[in-house]
Amino acid sequence: MGYTVIAPVGDNLDALFIGMKEFATQKVYLVTPKENMSKANEVKEKLKTFLIDTQIMQINEGLMEGMFESFGTVCKNHNHDDIIVNVATGDRLSTCAALSAAFANGLKAFGIMQNKPMLLPIMKLSYYNELSDSKMKILTLLKEDQSINLTQLSKKIGMSVSLLSYHLNGTLKYKGLVGLRLVEIQERNKNVLIVLSKLGSLLLKGYICQGKNC
Repeated sequence: MGYTVIAPVGDNLDALFIGMKEFATQKVYLVTPKENMSKANEVKEKLKTFLIDTQIMQINEGLMEGMFESFGTVCKNHNHDDIIVNVATGDRLSTCAALSAAFANGLKAFGIMQNKPMLLPIMKLSYYNELSDSKMKILTLLKEDQSINLTQLSKKIGMSVSLLSYHLNGTLKYKGLVGLRLVEIQERNKNVLIVLSKLGSLLLKGYICQGKNC
């Protein structure tokens, strides 16, 4: 058995084969924007020589959003312990996006230094583990209604204002959605509104596995 490798397609695809020497590879997911599809297909052909199953995942929207969504799909279908991310294969932007998605999912990741793999210090802890079903329900609703106050949100979600406030603000011991920077509190026209943050939106993009389907 080997690793399932996620690799962004950029300007250093030779790093994929350097990583394969250190980490036995069973399957490769190449995450690429449309403009790099030809590069991805070339690498896929090369990997056939090694009898490695390869899947190309094309990003059709923003790079960061597409990266999180692609990682979510891979994590849904594979054991987290068997996944490793080679961030060295991408360009600057795709490397940053892949590293962020790896961190959010608590995945092992590595770069290449002097032609040798170097494991990166990512905590083996998924950001999603911090989110209860109630918190995910709040985030999902905020994605649908991006301009809502506490009372309105309480009614829509079927949760008391006090309990909703707990999930948003947390306690001294446990962080709420605001503390996790997934939700922002904004004031507009003298109204205090609860808004899904950019990070919250990204995490929702990668949250493929939910509830009993996990």
